[in-house]
This record gives sequence, C-alpha cells and structure tokens, in this order.
Amino acid sequence: MGSKALLEKLERKNKEAMEAGGTDRIQKQHEAGKLTARERIDTLLDKNSFVEAGRFKTHLSSDFGMELQKIPGDGVVTGHGLIHGRTVFVFAQDFTVFGGSLSFAHAEKICKVMKTAMKVGAPVIGLCDSGGARIQSGVMSLAGYADIFLLNVMASGVIPQITAIMGPSAGGAVYSPALTDWIFMVEKTSHMFITGPEVIKAVTRETVTKEELGGAMAHNEKSGVAHFASPDDETCLHQIRELMTFLPRNNMEDPPVMETKDDPMRRDESLRNAVPADPNIPYDIREIIRSNVDDHYFFEVHELWAKNIVVGFGRLDGMPVGVIANQPNVMAGCLDINASVKGARFVRFCDAFNIPLIIYEDVPGFLPGIHQEHGGIIRNGAKLIYAFCEATVPRITVITRKAYGGAYIVMSSKHIRGDVNIAYPTAEIAVMGAEGAVNIICREEISKAADPDAERKRLIENYRETFSNPYKAAELGYIDDVIDPADTRPKMIQALRMLRTKRDINPPKKHANMPL
Repeated sequence: MGSKALLEKLERKNKEAMEAGGTDRIQKQHEAGKLTARERIDTLLDKNSFVEAGRFKTHLSSDFGMELQKIPGDGVVTGHGLIHGRTVFVFAQDFTVFGGSLSFAHAEKICKVMKTAMKVGAPVIGLCDSGGARIQSGVMSLAGYADIFLLNVMASGVIPQITAIMGPSAGGAVYSPALTDWIFMVEKTSHMFITGPEVIKAVTRETVTKEELGGAMAHNEKSGVAHFASPDDETCLHQIRELMTFLPRNNMEDPPVMETKDDPMRRDESLRNAVPADPNIPYDIREIIRSNVDDHYFFEVHELWAKNIVVGFGRLDGMPVGVIANQPNVMAGCLDINASVKGARFVRFCDAFNIPLIIYEDVPGFLPGIHQEHGGIIRNGAKLIYAFCEATVPRITVITRKAYGGAYIVMSSKHIRGDVNIAYPTAEIAVMGAEGAVNIICREEISKAADPDAERKRLIENYRETFSNPYKAAELGYIDDVIDPADTRPKMIQALRMLRTKRDINPPKKHANMPL
C-alpha cells in the first residue's frame, strides 16, 4: 500500500472517530441542550491547544454482538491541552457513543490520562455524561470503575481534580466525582444519584423526579455534593476556567500570582460602619470580603449550601487566597453540621495546594438543638477543628464581632497555630455572650436585687465592658492587633507578604485519623 493510500486510510479513520455516534445522535445531543464531548473540550481549553490521545482505542467485548459495534474512542475523548496557557489533562465522555457507558477500554483511557497527569503534575478535568457501566462488558466495567476510584484517591492532594456533571451520572459512577475536589453541575440536564427514581419507587414507594432527586439544585442546595450550578454547558466550562486561575498545577507549586492595579495599601473607611453597633443586628460578611480583595472580586464556592458559612477564592496583592467566613446574615453565623463539613473540606483543599487562608470570624457558637446533637455536631464540628489544626499554610484571622466559646477556638485562633490574628474594636471575645454569662454567674446576685431587671442590665453592661471586647485577648497575646477596620486590606497584605516564606510541619505519620 502506497503512502497516498496510507494517508487516505488515516484520514478515513480520523473522520470516523470525529463523527463519534453519528449525525443523528449528535443532533439529539444538541436538541437536549447539550454540547458534544469535543465541543465541550474546545470550549474548555485554550483555542487549538487540545492534543488527543487514544482516538482509535476500541473495546474488546465479543458478547451480545458487541464485536460488530466498535466505534473509535469507545465513548470517551481524552488528552491534554491548555487553560490560560497552563497544561491540564481532560477526559470527556461522549453520550453519542453507547450512551457514554463505561467499558474496560473506556476506563483504561481515563486511567492513562490520570496517571500521566500525576507524573507531570497537572490538573485533571473530567466532563461526565454517561449512562453508567456498560452492561455488555460485565464485571470488567466494574473493574474499570475501581481502577478510576483508586487513581482518584492516589491523585488527591497531589493534583487538583475537577468534575463537571454534564448529563447523567448514576450508580457506582457517582463515586469518582465524589472523590474529586470540585463538582460542577448543569441545571436541568445533569443528574447524580446512587439509585434512580424507578428503583426508589419500587423499594420505598416514594415518588420523585430525576431533577428533584439528583438535579443540579438538589445537590447544590440540599446535599452539598456539588459546588457549582450553571445554567448551560458553556457557562459551566467557563466557570471551570475561572476556578483554574486560583489553583496551582500541583501540590509542589504555589498558586499563580496575577498582576493587579489595585493599590495594596488601599483603605476603605466604609468598613468602620460595616459591623452594626448592636450585636444582635445581622450584616452580610461578603461586603467586607469584597471590600478587601483585589478589584473587589470574590469567587464564591458552595454558595447555595450551608449558607451560614461563606467560602471562596480571592486575591490580595495578586496572590490567590482562600476565604472562609462566618455569615451573620444566616443563623447569626452559628456553626452547624453542614457548615463545619463545608468549611473543613475547603480548608483542607487550600492547605493541600498551598493557598493561604483568610478567616473572617463572627460566630456566637455551635448551633444548639436535638437534631444537631443526634446528627453528630460533636463529630462534624471536630472536622473543622481538625482541618485548621492540621493546616500549615499562612493563616490570617480577622475577628469582626463575636468570637465565643469553642467556636472562637475553631476559627483559626492563635491556640491552633493561627499565624496573624487581628480584631476590630467591635470584637467580642469571651466564653459566651454577656447575657448568657450574667444569667449563669450572677444568678444569685440578680435574684436578691430590689430591681432584678435593672440589676441584670447593669451586670450585662459591666460584663460586656470587662470581657466582651478584644483587649483582654490582646493583653494575653491571643490577638496580635486591634485595628481600624478601614485598614483591613493593607494589614492583611502586610501579613501575607511576611508569611510568604512560612514553613511549618506536622509530625511524621502514615496518615491521621480524622473524625469522619
């Protein structure tokens, strides 16, 4: 066969691979409001940067007539490319080919990408759109999932792993996304669940739709499984590109610094009035966060779940930082089970990938209640304590108002290796609020007073003046400085610059035993 014939054969093979499941199935994909696997990759990556691997790989199944149904690529497009000029690896399941179902060959392609990504130290992004395990492949498809799960765990904390659910993801397939760092979902077209509506109805007699059970909003608002919800494929992929601007390629690198024209010494006098004088009046902590970060830009994560704590990314003097903040606007900023888990997960990610932490503290305590206690607030609250105690990245804590009891300790206090801890003049650092403290320690004194209500009020004011302020803690060295709120940004940047070369280590161990 001459060279011309060989090139023609190559062209024919390439065309066959690019057509995937055929024009009819591609049209159905578009009619469902979804991009194809290759369109998704083109949208995600820098223009013309994708380098494909395994284009001609096919399955080896011979049962149920599968030997007559072989499509190049076997339902997943894999390779590497660039996002903002930095290398990433990507796999995109192709629903037009066998419904994106996973065979052993399909899994081998994904595993190859993951192994290479770990070797070169680059993130992996998975675009999932799959009907699950390919039944015709039998137990080999289950083996393929297991291989992927193992690599997810081995890659955890080594390279960032990002998953976009852009169609169905059901059964055991959901555990690979769950093992990754970030999960994006698309409203109305993506679904995740262990067992679908039909099985649930048969077993429990409950009736539920796919969207109610495992849609984007279900997992963003109720379960907390997903971190982002997007209205369409394009928005989802652009959100991933934005997230990547804050992340290093691997655990041995620092996150990428970006030039900014925002003055590092910029002050904001409006912050002097950001925290209400009345400790019972709520406010939105995000206003303070946005005021201090570069260009007032805050990229919030997990926005719709556990709203009593706010987490996300911003920059200070061009340096990416992870922000974790109590939200007085929701449940008075109390820590509950979900907030503790959300915060702990975020802190551990930032620590794994060398992203400094900025903590805004306004927390009256852990949420009381039978449901919280029986739901395991002790165990789950301990996760947040554990995450902060374990973290060795630079940590700067700003106490804006309440810092009571155990919750004061948890939010990166000096006692658990917080590096720089500063407070506003409005800060109240105490074992508990003035009202509760007086009711306990002055009960007898109040009962004997001629006017108990007046005496209680006097004692509360006295307690607040004596204990509910930042100065007692500052005298003991637990607070490094009490600052004018207008100076928050320059103070944080000065601290961050000082901490840039921080080195801290934990005792050597195989691994610790986090309270899961």
